Amino acid sequence: MLYQWLHSLADQYTILNVFRYITVRTFISFFTGFFLCLIWGPYFIEKLKQNHFGQSIRDDGPQTHKKKAGTPTMGGWLILLSTLVPLVMWIDLMNPLVVATVIITWGFGFIGYIDDYLKVSKKNTKGLSGKIRLLGEFGISAAVLYYLISQHNFNTTLTIPFFKNVVFELGYFYIVLGSLVIVGTANAVNLTDGLDGLAIVPVIISATTLGIFAYVTGHAAIANYLQIPHVAGAGELTPYAAAMIAGGLGFLWFNTYPAQVFMGDVGSLSLGGFLGTMAVITKNELLMIVLGGVFVVEALSVITQVASFKLTGKRIFKMAPIHHHFELGGLTETKIIVRFWIISILLAAVSLATLKLR
Repeated sequence: MLYQWLHSLADQYTILNVFRYITVRTFISFFTGFFLCLIWGPYFIEKLKQNHFGQSIRDDGPQTHKKKAGTPTMGGWLILLSTLVPLVMWIDLMNPLVVATVIITWGFGFIGYIDDYLKVSKKNTKGLSGKIRLLGEFGISAAVLYYLISQHNFNTTLTIPFFKNVVFELGYFYIVLGSLVIVGTANAVNLTDGLDGLAIVPVIISATTLGIFAYVTGHAAIANYLQIPHVAGAGELTPYAAAMIAGGLGFLWFNTYPAQVFMGDVGSLSLGGFLGTMAVITKNELLMIVLGGVFVVEALSVITQVASFKLTGKRIFKMAPIHHHFELGGLTETKIIVRFWIISILLAAVSLATLKLR
């Protein structure tokens, strides 16, 4: 890691002492990731076009989406690749919490890539079997959580938002809960990714909030003052979150309406897996329901739609996920997107309030 080498020279150049501060590395990581994404973006999108990695549009979707057919997909790779350089330069890769987060993020991204590739190669929206995809996601999540618990004594307690003294010790059952949070978040983000810029901004907002949680959770004095669980080493996830936020903003530059590129499953699953892992590591498993409220509602709209149709033969919504319901109801795409962004900001504010309201 470059920052460790620079810090080792602090005896000769005292200014290099700044690299031992997480806050400094967080800002540097952010700008490194953002400008790399912005610089690589046009070249990356052109390569996707040359390889004919175009998006397939579902036949039963809104007719206004037909014009989006062929727009380059798999843009999530742009975000992931933009985080690689900050990861190597400014983040401690020997930290087990960082290693765990990277494995889940890239593992889920690889599953998403297979899904995207099958869709592109077969020119349909089917992709990878849902059962195989879930098996892979749960397998990766469970293995990583087992590693953290068995090898690094990871905290297996469950805390309840707004209640400081309500704590449940789950032991190894925590692997099940943690895996559900990670996999659930990943697939909820995946379902939200249906309009230009709709998913990436709530991801950025959630990542920013969880990055703050990572910093305060990893700082013993602050955690003690706020009466929240202290997780040693969690602060090192803050610069990683900054790199993800930067990659997301860089991606949004090209994904904003009308989108030049879509993130694809490689993006939505990896980013959702990242958010879920951050929520688990910072001990905000249940709070993720509030913070990721937009993702939760999108997922619930699909679940209730399917359940209603199977049980009664009737649909609750004009189309699921719910953003398509609003589209078919007459709202413009941009109005839906911006309103969902506003809701995400409000939910983030409520989530941050739990730091004191306990």
